[in-house]
Amino acid sequence: MRVLNLYAGIGGNRKLWKDVEVVAIEHNPQIAAIYADLFPQDTLIIGDAHAYLQNHYMEFDFIWSSPPCQTHSNMRQNLRVRFQGVKPMYPDMSLYQQIIFLTANAQCKWVVENVKPYYKPLIEPTSKLQRHLYWANFDIPHQDFPTETLRDAQIPELQELYGYDLSKYKISNKRQVLRNCVHPLVGEYILGVA
Repeated sequence: MRVLNLYAGIGGNRKLWKDVEVVAIEHNPQIAAIYADLFPQDTLIIGDAHAYLQNHYMEFDFIWSSPPCQTHSNMRQNLRVRFQGVKPMYPDMSLYQQIIFLTANAQCKWVVENVKPYYKPLIEPTSKLQRHLYWANFDIPHQDFPTETLRDAQIPELQELYGYDLSKYKISNKRQVLRNCVHPLVGEYILGVA
């Protein structure tokens, strides 16, 4: 199965995938270097995942997209309300652009993942698993997974939760990189359902 993994991060969603040929897109070179170290068999492209999707969606059997969530998250909205100086931001609408684009154009199975937003989702999600919403062109039945307590979790707990040891990597915000991961069991489950 040829899989496109957009906004790949360090590959939390991808960690347990088997028998797949993966093309991963990550824009941050430091994070991409970790992904390349963890998944040397994957083709890694450092670049714009949004543009890559539009130009290459027809080349894959399965597409996973995890567009940036910071402007949609409850956490950012709560910080903005609680602390002066945290300015409101427009939500990054590439999330909905991709859902609409894939719905209208993709012949393969696809899923778009993001956090539960502080507003009512503009497009009804297909499923909610853990703290994430999923939009897909296939049914994703509810399944229980290990509970994530990210608000207070520090790097050691997050590394244990996701099964990654980032101690040898020099990146500025390991905690945020780990918090951005989809739990590997969830990634495995969704690919299996697809």
